[in-house]
Amino acid sequence: MQHSAVPELDHTRTRPMHWLATATALAAVVALSSVLQPDPATAVQAGPETPSAPVTAPAPDPAAVDFPIECGPYEAVVTKKASGDLDGDGLPETVAVVRCDAGSGSPPNGVYVLTQGTAAEPRVVATLVDPAEQRSVTDFAVRDGAVTATLLGYSSVDVPSCCPDVTDRAKWQWRNGAFVRSTPPEARGV
Repeated sequence: MQHSAVPELDHTRTRPMHWLATATALAAVVALSSVLQPDPATAVQAGPETPSAPVTAPAPDPAAVDFPIECGPYEAVVTKKASGDLDGDGLPETVAVVRCDAGSGSPPNGVYVLTQGTAAEPRVVATLVDPAEQRSVTDFAVRDGAVTATLLGYSSVDVPSCCPDVTDRAKWQWRNGAFVRSTPPEARGV
């Protein structure tokens, strides 16, 4: 048997006093940790880009907008309007169908997208149908982030303005910073 070169040290032996001191220290750590708790964990980090409450705003009012439609001596009139969040920013936009109040015939419509933003007054941010296209708008809706409409027009200048002979279905959706027009699928019956 080989003996240690270092004589046995007195503090390497465990005595009841050592066990009592260790148990007291451990009890103090457990008691202190139950009092000092960290903040509860959350899935969302707080920061300036995370609003504390959802932002709600009223839809822009088309009555407060000067539309880019030339009506001469007549007034521009909003014939249809619908609101919804079209660009996914959580704030509603309003889409307005506007025509000149000429009193006879079928004056062409313009379809405009309005936003309120942080400005005090609503403003036109997009023209979906320009009145110069000589179209009338029917079956107009804003649903699921898209604008849909039926556009009535003319195949030639010989067609009377009372009786459009061309019908197109259109759908606009916000993609990559602009409204993109497509043709929606036709509704099918059973």
